[in-house]
Amino acid sequence: MSSITLLALDTSTEFCSVAVYRHDPASGAPALVVERHLDTGPVSSTHILPAAREVLREAGVALAGCDAIAFGAGPGSFTGLRTACGVAQGLAFGAGLPVVPVGTLLACAEAARASRADARRVLVALDARMNEAYWADYAWDAAAGEWQEVRAPSLDAAEQVRAPDAAFVVAGNAATAFGERLQAAAAAQAVLADAMPRARYVAELAARAFARGEAIPADQAMPVYIRNKVAQTTAEREAIKAAAPGGGKGAS
Repeated sequence: MSSITLLALDTSTEFCSVAVYRHDPASGAPALVVERHLDTGPVSSTHILPAAREVLREAGVALAGCDAIAFGAGPGSFTGLRTACGVAQGLAFGAGLPVVPVGTLLACAEAARASRADARRVLVALDARMNEAYWADYAWDAAAGEWQEVRAPSLDAAEQVRAPDAAFVVAGNAATAFGERLQAAAAAQAVLADAMPRARYVAELAARAFARGEAIPADQAMPVYIRNKVAQTTAEREAIKAAAPGGGKGAS
């Protein structure tokens, strides 16, 4: 793998996360990562470009000096996914660069591996709102130096998330959001609630994907949506309240 410089973006959650990643394997030194990971809530769009300018300046890199722009493609917040994809496309068009879409659930698995060296099987489960979870199952292939997808990203009720058939850890915030409803977490070696999508892990995955020739032209970049429906009807909201403990009494 030759040297690589990437700008990575992720706004799939309530965080605006931007990083410059530089790595020259021939040097033997670890990758340089300059990152901004900001809790911006639903207004990542107003922070992402200033954060990108900051990390590029701090890393001493011009945008045109990057090899590609990586972005968290999804699943995740609909508005956030559109923000990251649109900004990545715009910057890539302007600088004449390709883009590298990266799955946000896979980024959680990468975060888990960074947190625990023994995280070889990772069940990723993120709160998808609307009483559901985004989830996937990944296994680390040490020989290939890459993740293998055991279960493709899916959207289900927390009770339908299935535990892997081998020792595993849970990555993501669904265990915190759903508690005992995420029954698969009870069998886990550990629950890594902080193993969430962020730019540094998007960049790590994108660097390996770029080396495999998986960068694409900017005009082909698209968010990855799993849920087509973005809002509940009044009847659905009332049904969820009625099913809650106490029949929804006291719910706002």
